[in-house]
Amino acid sequence: QEQLVESGGGLVQPGGSLGLSCAAPRSIFSIYVMGWYRQAPGKQRELVAVITSGGSTNYADSVKGRFTISREKSKNTVLLQMNSLKPEDTAVYYCNANWGGINYWGKGTLVTVSS
Repeated sequence: QEQLVESGGGLVQPGGSLGLSCAAPRSIFSIYVMGWYRQAPGKQRELVAVITSGGSTNYADSVKGRFTISREKSKNTVLLQMNSLKPEDTAVYYCNANWGGINYWGKGTLVTVSS
């Protein structure tokens, strides 16, 4: 059973913006640390940004100042707003929910930054 459902990937030009969303069941969204990870071709999956149930955030150095993670509580959704996109941001982006070592993953959504 799919727990996390991502949407919003696509093709964007360098310098452009794109938003991703991840819908989760309320039981997960309300207490889990929610986050976004990405995996580029030939590379390991890496952390992009995380947000706690209380709203504290943490970002990878490579995206600080460009990406913003947020929670939309009314929709049990985690958002990732990506601005000033670069070709090196091209990857499959995965939504993650983590609590006490229990992990849920979405299927991933492809973001391609290219002219």
